[in-house]
Amino acid sequence: MFQTAWTIPLPEMIAALAFGYLLGSIPFGLILTRLAGAGDIRSIGSGNIGATNVLRTGRKGLAAATLLGDALKGTIAVLVAGQWGLEHALLAGLAAFLGHLFPIWLRGKGGKGVATFLGVLIGLAWPGALIFAVVWLAVAFATRFSSLAALVAAVAVPIGLYFLGRNPEADLFVVLAVIVWIRHKENIKRLLAGTEGRIGQKG
Repeated sequence: MFQTAWTIPLPEMIAALAFGYLLGSIPFGLILTRLAGAGDIRSIGSGNIGATNVLRTGRKGLAAATLLGDALKGTIAVLVAGQWGLEHALLAGLAAFLGHLFPIWLRGKGGKGVATFLGVLIGLAWPGALIFAVVWLAVAFATRFSSLAALVAAVAVPIGLYFLGRNPEADLFVVLAVIVWIRHKENIKRLLAGTEGRIGQKG
């Protein structure tokens, strides 16, 4: 993976990684909830800074804004770095994703990465985003499990990208999909135990 990326001069590689990481580490969920007077999102629900936990505040608008912000930071990182080449975009996308998961500002306690995963995907290979959306909607409609829909969609993305001949991007999303699964280990446990909450479920 990233075989061609190593041809990038070291300063450019460091710049792409640093730019992507710093952009990705912006904790939109925490910032937006505080600005809106909703308190510290880390003290609510799962304590996660992502849109799903923001939704637990009952503020759908805040949740939507968090989702958009977390996605856009991945897209912007890729599009800006991509001005210098695909390899730069791949590195910036990876770094933005990791920045969201492990933000320096929050001592590494970030989100689960699905929104930023999708944002990076939109910037690198928008057809892959369509694959993600179709699979997510199908699984969510059939099971009403948001977490399961995200997990299945994350796996479908690199497979779809390989079929589309987008191998460098597919290689990246294999790694990102594995990390998404790892970050959802508690959801997976609850799914297996039959205790995972469904979409629209109260209480």
